[in-house]
Amino acid sequence: MPVVSRALLAVATLATAISLQPVQVDAASGEIRPYTVKVPDEQLAEMRKRINETRWPEKETVSDSSQGVPLATMRALSEYWAKEYDWRKGEAKLNAYPQFVTEIDGLDIHFIHVRSKHKDALPLVINHGWPGSVFEQLKIIDPLVNPTAHGGKASDAFHVVIPSMPGYGFSEKPDSTGWGPERMGRAWHELMQRLGYTKYVAQGGDWGAFVVDQMGLQKPIGLLAVHTNMPATVPADVDKALLAGAPAPTGMTEEENRAYQQLVRTFKQVDYARLMATRPQTLYGIADSPVGLAAWLLDHNDADGQPADAVAKALTRTSSSTGELTRDEILDNISLYWLTNTGVSASRLYWEYKGGFFNTKGVTIPVAVSVFPGEQYEAPLSWTKRAYPNLIHYNKVEKGGHFAAWEQPALFVEELRESFKSVR
Repeated sequence: MPVVSRALLAVATLATAISLQPVQVDAASGEIRPYTVKVPDEQLAEMRKRINETRWPEKETVSDSSQGVPLATMRALSEYWAKEYDWRKGEAKLNAYPQFVTEIDGLDIHFIHVRSKHKDALPLVINHGWPGSVFEQLKIIDPLVNPTAHGGKASDAFHVVIPSMPGYGFSEKPDSTGWGPERMGRAWHELMQRLGYTKYVAQGGDWGAFVVDQMGLQKPIGLLAVHTNMPATVPADVDKALLAGAPAPTGMTEEENRAYQQLVRTFKQVDYARLMATRPQTLYGIADSPVGLAAWLLDHNDADGQPADAVAKALTRTSSSTGELTRDEILDNISLYWLTNTGVSASRLYWEYKGGFFNTKGVTIPVAVSVFPGEQYEAPLSWTKRAYPNLIHYNKVEKGGHFAAWEQPALFVEELRESFKSVR
């Protein structure tokens, strides 16, 4: 299919599900088109109907969540989702920021782009992960773009670009293989160039961390440095022992051994990742049932086999004075997956990626690392220095977890300000 025709078809398909601002499309020109989210009322009504018509299984046979998300948790969340939750508020959060779509490498890519008023603002592209979306980063936009209104200096300012990964949210779904972190890294460089940013920095957590590592390996002209809050620092001998299920290598420090034990725990809790990495197309249930999708996205455990602390608390938290997750924020993200029907397409990223996870990748450009205590593992400084020989910042943050920007936006913003000071 010709490029222009394919792009027109893609836009028409998106418009069927999500209303777009009417714009002229010319895929060949690399045009950047304005984008507004407006989900039709009938889609919201159908979502609530499907939630109410859920066929529930029996209660789990244990008193904890070792068999998965407990029935009582899902029933309570679904009751609220169907009767009280308001997607329009989440939609308004997105539409409060300038959004755009542009075709890169054959796919329409959705992104948020907010320019700072400050003269010497540093361009920054931020990568989300799974099971997240651009909702993760909304709280950090204003402090990054307008630091003087949020306890910072004009010299701390950033221009912020937040793309939705292919197959996620409002970006187009790939219809062929090949869209892994490596290709995304190249696409984000193209996006930053297209926006006129000849020099920029990149940030990522979860899959976004993989993308910025790949960008670091690719060394595109103009990329000054990257920041990661899920660093890949595990030495080769340690990684080999982990994959073999062997005891920790001898000679490790107390900090390194603690990280090893955290990784042992993590590798025991990634069955969801193994399934998506091998059989993503089998997950038809999460495309058919909102509750099935919600349970799949929520099923992440901490060291005690309980739902991840930040998420578990959020399921009952109606407000937060500290920036931590609320029930509505969790449902904003889940609803985005449902309304865009991206549960399966997002899962394919696990299938696409064939490399290692926390092992060192050989990145030599300037790298900044923030270690949050609730991450999959707390990367020791010794490993981090070897993994990233051009380390420009390392800090262990006092609180926060896997969704660091979402859970602790103030701390996250401060980390980014400190991380990139030396490359401005």
